[in-house]
Amino acid sequence: MSEPTRNRRRVTAADVAREAGVSQSAVSRVFTEGASVSGRMDARVREAAERLGYRPNVLARSLITGRTRIIGLVVAYLDNPFYPDAIEKLSAALQEEGYHLLIFTTGRTEMDVDRIFQELMDYRVDGIIAASINLSGDLAKRCREAGMPVVLFNRGTDQGGISAVTSDNVAGGRMVAEFLLRGGHRRLAHIAGWEASSTGRDRLQGFRDHLKGAGRPLMYVADGAYDRHRASEAARFLMGQAVPPDAIFVANDHMALAVMDCLRHDLGLRVPEDVSIVGYDDVPMAGWPSYDLTTVRQPTRRMVEASVAELMRLIAAPARQATTTRIDGPLVVRGSARLPEDRT
Repeated sequence: MSEPTRNRRRVTAADVAREAGVSQSAVSRVFTEGASVSGRMDARVREAAERLGYRPNVLARSLITGRTRIIGLVVAYLDNPFYPDAIEKLSAALQEEGYHLLIFTTGRTEMDVDRIFQELMDYRVDGIIAASINLSGDLAKRCREAGMPVVLFNRGTDQGGISAVTSDNVAGGRMVAEFLLRGGHRRLAHIAGWEASSTGRDRLQGFRDHLKGAGRPLMYVADGAYDRHRASEAARFLMGQAVPPDAIFVANDHMALAVMDCLRHDLGLRVPEDVSIVGYDDVPMAGWPSYDLTTVRQPTRRMVEASVAELMRLIAAPARQATTTRIDGPLVVRGSARLPEDRT
């Protein structure tokens, strides 16, 4: 009967060296990326390692190479269903590059910034993807000053020298305004995201600019703060006005779904007969028949590919100039908003 697995001694590089009849430094070279080793030696060591069940100690090797092959992802919260999908794609894309993802969550205070910054330094991550809607700009600046490659994902920053990848949020806001005006809506409102986030500001800017160019006012703007409860309260406020809106553009689907629930189940209103709703992101729930939400689709896969490619370039050449990438996404027309009569 074999010894219980938990009592087995961990196989070391020295064990592999004895098994293969080579030096321990030869074993180290075989399992060090880019090291010089002959094909015959490589095969001999790897066969011995396979027989013994040896796996290199990645953390110990990182002390030698200076690389942990870990990327830190900083995100504010995971309630928004956009982020779990994006994180899955980021993890897969980074694995193809030989990296693993370590997730850090942060809040909205300076103490959170200090804590996350210290943890990122403690884990010696090779780079950072900051997807937080709140403090990622400040955090990214501190990490770049410490020589840590950083890419902002799904948000921009007013600070220079930090690479960012987003959808074209201004264009998305314009697209929603154009669609709603073509649908005959005249009393338009917006439930905005957190006021400090670039994505929220840009979506509102595009929406407002197109309405202004068409000679139509934006009647109301309510703060939803990317929070379901706040978005529901904003919907109640808007529909309680003496002249309520006939269409509401909501800054993301996470809030838009809560708004639809509030309108239908709490206020007894019909969507889109009484009020049209348009969101932003195209999360999987948006396509469920119970919501059937018209929304702007974020090109998540293309955003992930661009973010990972930029981070790899920064890791290889930390002094390279930062870039900003904006990727167009389509308006996905479903049943939550009145359709334009001229729609083809």
